[in-house]
Amino acid sequence: MAVQPIDKFCETLDPVVKNAVTLASVGSTVAREKILGEAYPESGKAERLRELANKIKSIRPSKNLEKAVASLEANGIKVLFAEDAEEARNLILEILKEKNAKNVVKVKSMTTEEIELNAFLEKNGIEAVETDLGELIIQIDGERPSHIVKPAIHRRRDDIARSFEKHKIADYDDNPNHITLNARKYLRKKYFAADVVISGANYVLAKEGAIVLATNEGNSRFSMAGAKTHIAIAGFEKVIPSAKELAVFLNLLARSATGQHSTVYTDFVAGPGKSKNSPSEMYVIFLDNGRSKILGSEFADILKCMRCGACMNRCPVFRLVGGHAYRAVYPGPLGIVLSPLLAKDISEYADLPKACTLCGACADVCPAKIPLPDLILKMRDKVKSENAKVANDINFKAWSVIASSPKLWRAIIPMNKLANLLPLGAIKFGPLGRWLRTRTLPKFKGGNFRKWFSKNG
Repeated sequence: MAVQPIDKFCETLDPVVKNAVTLASVGSTVAREKILGEAYPESGKAERLRELANKIKSIRPSKNLEKAVASLEANGIKVLFAEDAEEARNLILEILKEKNAKNVVKVKSMTTEEIELNAFLEKNGIEAVETDLGELIIQIDGERPSHIVKPAIHRRRDDIARSFEKHKIADYDDNPNHITLNARKYLRKKYFAADVVISGANYVLAKEGAIVLATNEGNSRFSMAGAKTHIAIAGFEKVIPSAKELAVFLNLLARSATGQHSTVYTDFVAGPGKSKNSPSEMYVIFLDNGRSKILGSEFADILKCMRCGACMNRCPVFRLVGGHAYRAVYPGPLGIVLSPLLAKDISEYADLPKACTLCGACADVCPAKIPLPDLILKMRDKVKSENAKVANDINFKAWSVIASSPKLWRAIIPMNKLANLLPLGAIKFGPLGRWLRTRTLPKFKGGNFRKWFSKNG
């Protein structure tokens, strides 16, 4: 997919795709409100749960990380640390080579998307097959996820059926039930042939020394049943004190993400298994990749994210443009803040902070009560202070001078009538030209209030 600024991307967005993303996002938001209302009918209870989640996540990860490492190792898990994406990829490759692994199955993981693991393994001759249905759909067509929970939110069942036919997974059949069954048949063979399973971790329990995987398809269990080695990779912010605190997050995660009371499968993996139908060896890799720097900055709150996608579902901009417009692994309000922080060059995503109306809806639905609008404003300031060039940006310096001077403002207001004489619709270039391409300005009819007020006020 060609990399282009978000405003350019929007011009070429397929209306059918835009409609699909909007409907799915709105549907998820409605389901969230309904399920939270059913679960917590008492006034303020859901809000108190969100506040508790924020408080738990406010505990510095380093406080629990040392305890987690000791507990994980006590359970027979080998713990490794990766400073950046390159080191994480190389650590995983070393393990796979040591095990002489050729076939890998993957449980849905945004962290592996963040380090671009699939493409790296493919270059090194290792097949890594996504076992989540949405991830599988986009993988076979070489796409990126357009949503962190529903990666194929932009895809229609007819083009999914065509993709399955093209890649010889199944004959064309756009019945949703048949698409799912065909994917299951295809994946069963992969499960049996797998040498290694790679997963993320929704949470890491410091006291118990276990990782928690929340899925709706049972693919994590199938993946672990066939493979002999399990590699889990997660950012260190995923560590929480214990299973006691986990109850808070599990009460919020599925309800915020998909409008369910809970995910269908919640797996606790506390080390390598002792049976034939489970991995005999397990690794946990803690990834930094810029997180330490974020933790010590004014953006530390973004590391409280549960990866539920509620902010995206509620965001009016995301609903209109979809996740691919953000060009990064993490889209929506989350991505506006996190993507520039994780990037080597902030200019790569310097336009993203402008893709926000500051309506505050994302903060209203965030289960961890992350102040996203505040963080987005801070990111706008950061982009400006670092002189990061924003493609097709409109310079508002002249406007700021006028708007901050009452005398200038009073002098300029009457001149607005001149806009009625200008053929603004004829402007075809630059940001204003693109804006006017799909909009018309009403005739200016104001400008008399000050005269009226001076006489009658």
